Amino acid sequence: MVHIGFGAFHRAHQAVCSDRLASEQGSDWGYCEVNLNSGELIQALKQQDCCYSVAEMSGDRMSLRVIGVVKEALHGKSDGIDAVIEALAQPDVAIVSMTVTEKGYCYEPSSGRLDLHHPAIVHDIANPEAPSSLPGIILAGIVRRRERGLAPFSVMSCDNMPENGRVTRNVVTGLAEKLDSDLAGWITENVTFPSTMVDRIVPAMTAETHAALREKLGCDDPVSVACEPFLQWVIEDNFVSGRPEWEKAGAELVSDVLPFEEMKLRMLNGSHSFLAYLGYLAGYQHISDCMADEHYRQAARQLMMEEQAPTLHANVDLAAYADSLIARYENLAIKHRTGQIANDGTQKLPQRWLDSIRWHLQHGGSYRLLALGVAGWMRYVGGVDEQGEAIEIRDPMREQLAQRVAETPEGEARVAALLSIKAVFGEDLAAEPAFVAQVTHFYQLLLVKGAKETVKLALAE
Repeated sequence: MVHIGFGAFHRAHQAVCSDRLASEQGSDWGYCEVNLNSGELIQALKQQDCCYSVAEMSGDRMSLRVIGVVKEALHGKSDGIDAVIEALAQPDVAIVSMTVTEKGYCYEPSSGRLDLHHPAIVHDIANPEAPSSLPGIILAGIVRRRERGLAPFSVMSCDNMPENGRVTRNVVTGLAEKLDSDLAGWITENVTFPSTMVDRIVPAMTAETHAALREKLGCDDPVSVACEPFLQWVIEDNFVSGRPEWEKAGAELVSDVLPFEEMKLRMLNGSHSFLAYLGYLAGYQHISDCMADEHYRQAARQLMMEEQAPTLHANVDLAAYADSLIARYENLAIKHRTGQIANDGTQKLPQRWLDSIRWHLQHGGSYRLLALGVAGWMRYVGGVDEQGEAIEIRDPMREQLAQRVAETPEGEARVAALLSIKAVFGEDLAAEPAFVAQVTHFYQLLLVKGAKETVKLALAE
């Protein structure tokens, strides 16, 4: 397997599951890890013979595991993109997976299609043999294998997007169509794009966590990662050239991932984003801090059960699922920063909140906490918190957001300006008077009352 995006989540999730399979079941499946941007992590991994440690933390307990399933590592910039493409063309590679976050797919969240105006895609159409984007690199690997008469691989997204396999197929075949329609047809017939649902809370490493691991290991491990004990991986069983028996290491192989994806995106990720924006504004640094506030805790569960659960089709006990999520959020050993979760909001809002809001608009349901979440995001991207401190906005649309904020006065005009961003809200939501009124109502409350009091008031409405 070649995995693109050697970030903390992959190190604590897919690699752990594959390592369990290798150490406990004798599997011979291994990884070639690729980072397209950051090279420091890949260099550190190589210096450790491609091994690193994972710490599962709960309360005052820490369980360590050394991961040995990584066999090669490449950095796109220092090793060169051609070396990455050549790795994809190795005869024994059967799966290419990725965790590059939503923005790495160069797609339009509202349509799930390739963004032909994305600078990296424009570059790759002009330079298909020297690509820079994820779709371009995967496509170049497919082309090279096809030219050499090698079996196709499966392309498996492990990012938090609804129907992530469909999105991946759309961007790869969409780029192929611009270059060679015959190639696009061949990909459709021969390459599979299984969808997945992934779940594990993996916070950014802190100096405190590094120190605890150093004491336990007896040495430094710059590649180490900490996470909660819980791990879930649901995989569409649709692989063209074989796969590891991940089900023997705790994964679920199913025919349709979408119900699981929507459940996780809306109930877990949706409540996480709600707590991230409104918690950050209130001065809560971590999700566990939000859980210590009775009103935030109540709002998170109410959001899950009253506004997200009705939109789902999963054959699961959703009340038990919600309770399990609240218990996971309370884990004091997991310092999951609200500011970390708040990143890339323009890519996250459509699947975490806006699709649910559209469902309620169609079916006449209540979505006031979802509307409060949208208002919280708008207050957050204004760039100044309730203490008057600047917020560092990390978002692929950061410049456009900053321009809308700079050009409009606070209040109703600011809400209208942000709702008019069609790449996020589509054509429809800004034209829904009830939705606009509710978001505006909560935005004004946030300005006057602050986040803590607004969350409390929203529960009483």
